[in-house]
Amino acid sequence: MHPFTEKVIKIIKNIPSGKVMTYGQIARLAGSPRGARQVVRILHTQSEKHQLPWHRVVNGKGEIGFKDGDLHDMQRELLENEGIHFNINKRLDLQEFVHESSEQI
Repeated sequence: MHPFTEKVIKIIKNIPSGKVMTYGQIARLAGSPRGARQVVRILHTQSEKHQLPWHRVVNGKGEIGFKDGDLHDMQRELLENEGIHFNINKRLDLQEFVHESSEQI
């Protein structure tokens, strides 16, 4: 497994309940500041295998990456069950809910 992938998986596994991280934030911590799309790919291909809390990863605007549909609704429900709420524009407050991890993995 590629070292970047290992780091991303470790970071995502450590996002606590009731908190989120952004794709870009995870990429930076894993050592690739421009690797947000790679984080998306890793989530898509590795979430089930590594039992990742994929629902705790959102975009930089505080939005769910899935535009609409079943996965969007599932992610929103999972986040709301952890106490995260959304505003009228379907965004969550990153200042309130983002998990700040200052250490690089």
